[in-house]
Amino acid sequence: MSGSLTVVGLGPGAAQQMTPEAVAALEAADELFGYGPYLARAPERPGQVRHASDNREELDRARAALDRAVAGAQVAMVSGGDAGVFAMAAAVCEAVEKGPDAYRTVELSVVPGVTAMLAVAARIGAPLGHDFCAISLSDNLKPWELVTARLKAAAQAGFVIALYNPISKARPWQLGSAFDLLREVLPGTVPVIFGRAAGRTDERITLATLSEADAGVADMATCVIIGSAETRVVERPGLSPLVYSPRSAR
Repeated sequence: MSGSLTVVGLGPGAAQQMTPEAVAALEAADELFGYGPYLARAPERPGQVRHASDNREELDRARAALDRAVAGAQVAMVSGGDAGVFAMAAAVCEAVEKGPDAYRTVELSVVPGVTAMLAVAARIGAPLGHDFCAISLSDNLKPWELVTARLKAAAQAGFVIALYNPISKARPWQLGSAFDLLREVLPGTVPVIFGRAAGRTDERITLATLSEADAGVADMATCVIIGSAETRVVERPGLSPLVYSPRSAR
């Protein structure tokens, strides 16, 4: 008899930002799978087996978890932020679609979590207060030409843009290239928010304008939010500024 697989969004990192549903799902699992640093965030339970793997092994990790569920185990797959946003829920679904028929007998559920763009936005006001989109800058699974086409279309349409996977050691140039492209479409005064490790002890929130935004501020733990022409910055004496996108648009 098949077991179950629950894909769990851990939130952005702080324990208080993990939902009670996520905590319960982790507690109920016999075995946990996940990228090592994410797995380390999950509360430990005696007797629970943990399987850590590299960040670039998503499909292999998904298949391994499904194999254990097929064998009857109660399995949880951990994912940073929300499991459905550029994360493990899609990898598990892909493994089910392309894998053996036995994978389709597994009871599969997904537990949502607070994704990075929501955690970053909450730290600085409401930059996602009007229409927005999320785009991954990684070209590991799609061509860079498609990334730039979507960036340009989103900026021209007036969306606030949340950028995931903005930069890495293997992709050090892409965020700067994205800024250059967006400067051709958007005013230089548009606010850019660099939100690194939102909610964690090493959190760093940096505000810049698009004309001055420095890609070197970001790393893979950073979510970058680029405002629209409508996004406002409200200066406050003695306090950090508020950034928000009005609910109405011209």
